[in-house]
Amino acid sequence: MLYILSRLSSGLAIAGLLVASSVAHAQTPADSLARIRQTQTITIANREASRPFSFVDEKGQASGYSVELCQRVVERLRKDLKLPNLKAQYITVSGAERIPKIKSGEADMECGSTTNTKARQEQVSFSYTIFVAGMKILTRKNSGITDLRTITNGSIALSKGTTSEKLFSQLRDQELRTTELKSYPSNTEALKALQAGKAVAFPQDDVLLSGLLSTLPDRDQYALAGDYLSIEPYAIMVRKDDNELRSAIDKTLVELYASGEINRIYDKWFNTSSLQVPMSRLTREAFTRPAKDSGFAKVLGYTL
Repeated sequence: MLYILSRLSSGLAIAGLLVASSVAHAQTPADSLARIRQTQTITIANREASRPFSFVDEKGQASGYSVELCQRVVERLRKDLKLPNLKAQYITVSGAERIPKIKSGEADMECGSTTNTKARQEQVSFSYTIFVAGMKILTRKNSGITDLRTITNGSIALSKGTTSEKLFSQLRDQELRTTELKSYPSNTEALKALQAGKAVAFPQDDVLLSGLLSTLPDRDQYALAGDYLSIEPYAIMVRKDDNELRSAIDKTLVELYASGEINRIYDKWFNTSSLQVPMSRLTREAFTRPAKDSGFAKVLGYTL
């Protein structure tokens, strides 16, 4: 009898482990909606200073165009999941942190200024395009820099974990042999390097540079030089194979695009007293025909 009880006890213990394992498997990081239903909380990764897409405002709250789109997703989830008390919590991430935070499950979706690239698609998934930007070079007007070829010496400031850092790292061995590349933790720090004369150029997406310039009292001293170096379609980022959450995001975006509500949201963030960014043809096409095209470098032979 003791032997039978011992075997039974062992069997129950194994069964318990199997149940626990199946529950853990059912709520793997990629299965966001299962966890959201259980905790009634969704975690959104936002940026500190990616104006006007995602930034921390004067009240210390996440704000911006991308953040507002993600807030619309939360509204949809409250209805679809029948969770009226669903809470959105925010974590601020840097450019280098955003993909690791999504992959680890610390955040369910990243609402910032992240370009959909083929390289990133190997690690995460993307929503439909929410904006199309292009990389340019920010420099002082009196620097003599008019395009990539005229950066012949000095230091180039780069924001860590961005497509500009990747592209210019490739360019270093060819077009930029006489320059120094220096990465900074954020766009704000890279801009400070340019302001302080520690760098002669700061390449980044045009709209992000315009957002940074809108906060400067001496913005007229700076210029965006040269042609576009890339085409950068921004999207909301989720974990790879997180299909249910990604589907909810895409459905929300399609409704905003089809209803025309996206135009009001766009104007709220891009047509202000301090920032004027007319909707580009590529961005308008992204709203008319939702797609998930990846970004690409316009500099022949290089990738993002």
